[in-house]
Amino acid sequence: MKILVVGAGKMGTWLIESLCLDHEVAAFDTDLNRLKYLFNTIKLVTHEEITAFDPDMVINAVSLERTIPVYHDIIPLLSEKCLLADITSVKNGLRNFYLKQGRRFVSTHPMFGPTFANIKSLAGQNAIIISESDEEGKKFFHNFFNGFNLNIFEYSFTEHDQTIAYSLSIPFASSMVFAACMKKQEAPGTTFKKHYEIARGVLSEDDYLLAEILFSPYTHDQIERIGERLNFLKEIINEKSFVKMKQFLDDLRDNIK
Repeated sequence: MKILVVGAGKMGTWLIESLCLDHEVAAFDTDLNRLKYLFNTIKLVTHEEITAFDPDMVINAVSLERTIPVYHDIIPLLSEKCLLADITSVKNGLRNFYLKQGRRFVSTHPMFGPTFANIKSLAGQNAIIISESDEEGKKFFHNFFNGFNLNIFEYSFTEHDQTIAYSLSIPFASSMVFAACMKKQEAPGTTFKKHYEIARGVLSEDDYLLAEILFSPYTHDQIERIGERLNFLKEIINEKSFVKMKQFLDDLRDNIK
């Protein structure tokens, strides 16, 4: 298959390096420095070259806020047979965009950002494939993700964003609260250091990505739950009730079994 990857950032480069041994892969990025160290890959720098390459599939791997604008630039250069693919963390707006295009598409979400995951060893990590996607596209990404021993889930666009609101907004918000309460600590303990590194990793993510996840219509209820649980914990602390604290801790341990 001839595959064009648009965007040679961290995830785009991973895709290029992972696909280029089994497929004819081309890379396009407006930052030419990102193309320098790609091997076994055709490097495209103009729109005319994209048209000449005539890919069977284009994987849009640019940052979240640029995904749809880049599609608007690239789609006129593609043949009707070309399959559109994205790997965005938030699907808000993409379903309607694809429907308006009237083209085949496959939407996925590798659930292992380069911040925390070991890209060299991904066994046991998760990936989502949007169920409304083209069948051929779903089959391609099932095979691709299976090659890394990933756990694969199929969700609708709505189910995906609901899942992301739960799995990302809670740790993101918790890390932001931790960072907001930060003060200079001369001798931090092991637990503090672990939370500190997680918070630094979260805050190294793109601002637009963080905002879009927290602005999701499904995030508000998750943030409300955090506030309710914190208020309840504060009440227990104020009462200094060991019985209530013990029950609270037992409930927490049940939650994370």
